[in-house]
Amino acid sequence: MLCGVPVRPQPPESLPDDAADDAFRSDCPARVVLDHVTSRWGVLVLTGLATGPLRFHELRTKIEGISEKMLSQTLRTLVRDGLVERAVEPSSPPRVSYSLTPLGEGLTQPLQHLFIWIRDHARLVSAAQERHDARSEGQPG
Repeated sequence: MLCGVPVRPQPPESLPDDAADDAFRSDCPARVVLDHVTSRWGVLVLTGLATGPLRFHELRTKIEGISEKMLSQTLRTLVRDGLVERAVEPSSPPRVSYSLTPLGEGLTQPLQHLFIWIRDHARLVSAAQERHDARSEGQPG
């Protein structure tokens, strides 16, 4: 059990009634995982690795705008969480590549659905923001 939720995935109807509320508690360990996975760069790194292993520079090229420092920190965090594997091939210089672990693959499948939804609806969200901003102009905050 982790925050009242069984560790093995269960169908939603088999979870205790209060299990969903536990992840909202600030002391729930799942909150740390949620933070790592749903961070701006975490989502992009995980979905970027969905197509297969990549070297550091390949991943950085794929994820435009990420700094070396942020990519390095994000990869370290995801490796520590057991979602990404770091493989070092002995050569000169050493060849390092990153790939999803089975745990990371299981997580990335639903993340890709979210990613696709965001991509497909980004223009609608932007239009809604513009309508909101236009209505809000001149109104006291």
